[in-house]
Amino acid sequence: MVTNRAKKSIAQLPKDTAVEIYQKLKALSSEKNPKIHVKKLKGNKNPPFYSLRVGIYRVILNIEDNIMIIHVIEAGHRNKIYRDY
Repeated sequence: MVTNRAKKSIAQLPKDTAVEIYQKLKALSSEKNPKIHVKKLKGNKNPPFYSLRVGIYRVILNIEDNIMIIHVIEAGHRNKIYRDY
């Protein structure tokens, strides 16, 4: 599931990067344990957020264990993306 905010932020990235992000998300969704491929963000945010590395860009997402749903929250350059998370 990709939020509207995430779709907008991905659309602003270079086209090859956007394609790579969607490919990595598709591969991640087919994994049995996707949490081994992402980094858990530190902080008191609930639910916990994770970061997926795609070159110099990061995708912020949430993974629900019970029903294996990946919520993509936002994507952007690594220098700016972590400010809200």
